[in-house]
Amino acid sequence: MRKLIVQQWVTVDNIAAEEDGGLSFVTEPPFSGKTDPAYKASVMRAIDSVDTMIIGANTYAMSKDYWPHAKDQGEFGEKFNNLTKFVASSKLDDAPWGDFPAATVTRDPVATVQELKQQDGKDILLWGSLRLMRHMLAADMVDEVQMRICPAARGKGTRVFEDRHDLRLIEGASFGNGVVILRYDVKKRAGTRS
Repeated sequence: MRKLIVQQWVTVDNIAAEEDGGLSFVTEPPFSGKTDPAYKASVMRAIDSVDTMIIGANTYAMSKDYWPHAKDQGEFGEKFNNLTKFVASSKLDDAPWGDFPAATVTRDPVATVQELKQQDGKDILLWGSLRLMRHMLAADMVDEVQMRICPAARGKGTRVFEDRHDLRLIEGASFGNGVVILRYDVKKRAGTRS
């Protein structure tokens, strides 16, 4: 069965969005000329492990004008843009993605992910989208959380987790650019299935 993998960029003090909603703590572009080769290999392994992405409407609005035109993101950008995409929204009717295939709008992301998990394919990425992530955690749909921890603290902002979750470390790796990637298995509540 396919897994739903959440990926979040965070500070060392668990901030996923600054007070203004920004991500200034993500200072090194993933694929600049100075990218740490080990880090690049890790990021490519992650993008190669998924073929579908689900995001919330706010993350879609912030991404749709950059990512489809991000030539500087190289092979990663090409793979990212070619993922099958779903946007969880109660207001959007369509979700174009530049010259790449448009995202499908879903009004019921839990049902959509349940259906996707039953299909053949690689894993499913939930990228950013804190409200959607929390909704999926509450529905016991998340299988793995990947934290990309940047070498910065902000003190104030929106934290990734607002409530209790039991996690089990699967893997941890640090890189020359100061980023630490932690992968956690999410413990399911008794009697639930995803």
